[in-house]
Amino acid sequence: MHAFPPSDNGPVSVLVVDDHPLVLAGLAALVDSEPGLALAGQAVDADSAVAAYERLRPAVMLIDLHIPGGGLATIGRIRATHPQARIVVITGSEGEEDVYRALMAGASGYLLKTADFDQIALCVQQVASGRNYLPPALAAKLAGRVKGNQLSPRELEILHYLSAGKSNKVIARVAGIGVGTVKYHVNNILSKLNVSCRTEAASVAVKRGLVHPF
Repeated sequence: MHAFPPSDNGPVSVLVVDDHPLVLAGLAALVDSEPGLALAGQAVDADSAVAAYERLRPAVMLIDLHIPGGGLATIGRIRATHPQARIVVITGSEGEEDVYRALMAGASGYLLKTADFDQIALCVQQVASGRNYLPPALAAKLAGRVKGNQLSPRELEILHYLSAGKSNKVIARVAGIGVGTVKYHVNNILSKLNVSCRTEAASVAVKRGLVHPF
């Protein structure tokens, strides 16, 4: 493991937020073991994360997307009162839509939980210094987001129902539209996602983060 020395201003203080006890403990231990970083505190949900940020004012916050109360909502709440906040998402979700939403919410970096500690430490150091960080593989996925982004709000709604395995008849009833209109939207979705069937559309939707597994 490469050691990152403290800067002239001392080690970078880090707040770690995750609702999984083992992941939280692991990240906290890794941060605590790095000379260039200092563990400021830990939190397990949106409310405790916001409270901890207010109390500790860490240089960087590491946060999972899927904490109780929502990671994106937490980022938005903190950035609303502290626009200078430097936040890194570290999560298991690699869909480009999730990456995009996190960056739009105000995250300065995005990492997968499969990242090695050198990458995590490098990301935190860069974000703390005012730069953004996105691994090349995720940056490439984000660049391929365009097709998914062309889906209209109604098409995204239909895709959500479709991915849950609902028939056109059921979708029509739930969405309050005609079966013919549902078929029209489904055909558009298949075309825009460049797939040939509903099963493929559901698979691609999950991979891209357009919908999440049920």
